[in-house]
Amino acid sequence: MHSNAILHEVQQLYNVSDRLDTLAEQHPLVSEALITISGSVRNTATLLEVLVATKIAPLAGLDPASA
Repeated sequence: MHSNAILHEVQQLYNVSDRLDTLAEQHPLVSEALITISGSVRNTATLLEVLVATKIAPLAGLDPASA
């Protein structure tokens, strides 16, 4: 998979995390669980970004910041 495709999925994960945070505000009974899940999703997105920056981009000669 090309690094741009992975970075696109990273953005999708950040979007999911944001939507879960919004849902947490709207549903107090499950807000703690939603915030926990949102944080996990956001951490996963960050890890994928780091993976692209450290492993894939240098091999492909790409700058992940411009992808």
